[in-house]
Parts: sequence; structure tokens; C-alpha cells
Amino acid sequence: MLRALLLVALALALPALNPAHAGEVPKPVIKIENPGSCIAPAAEMRRNHMEMLKHQRNLTLREGVRGGAKSASLNACIECHASKATGSVRGSDEAFCQGCHEYAAVKTDCWDCHQPKAGYKATGAKP
Repeated sequence: MLRALLLVALALALPALNPAHAGEVPKPVIKIENPGSCIAPAAEMRRNHMEMLKHQRNLTLREGVRGGAKSASLNACIECHASKATGSVRGSDEAFCQGCHEYAAVKTDCWDCHQPKAGYKATGAKP
């Protein structure tokens, strides 16, 4: 029994003792359905996507600017990152938005107004 416990403890400690993994923080397991290039490098997107979305929201709501080749629209994010099975960026721990936000313990309010599914067309008033 003691031997088994020591083996389990050793197995748990090995990754922390490996210099190749020292200082690394485990990342969430996210399934990227449509890998390719985003509007900015992944590291920048991880750090700044919320500011990009706020900027796009302000442009859309206050100036009527929609879309664009490199726009940070929520619909463009969903089109690339939604699960092929569900069509959504929510619904599981591996879903693109939900997985990262649960990992980071950050609440989103995007879905209070927006649909997390790809291809959804709102029927509201147009500007």
C-alpha cells in the first residue's frame, strides 16, 4: 500500500520536477474547429479580445459601422470557433468561449444579448 502511494505521489510530482515544464501553467483544453489565422496572433487575441469586441461594439452602436475585412465582430468569432457538432461556442468545457472563460473564471455577458450559435440571424431592427 505504501509503495502504491509513493508511486502515485511520484507520478504527480514528476511534471513539476521536469525543467521543460517548469513555470508552465496548464492551459484549458479547447477544441478549435476551424484552425487558421485570426485577425491577430493568438497571444494578442487571448489578452485583448475583450477590448477588440468593445471597440467593435462601440463602432457598430455609435457610428453604424458593421463588418469589415478585419473586424472584431462577435459573429466573425462565432463563425470560426463554433463547434461543428453544436454550431455554438458554448455548451461544454471544450467549447471555445465557454471553455476558456470557465478556465479563467471570467464571466461573460455577451450571451445576455447575443446568440452563441453560428449562422444565427437576428430579426431585430436594423440601424
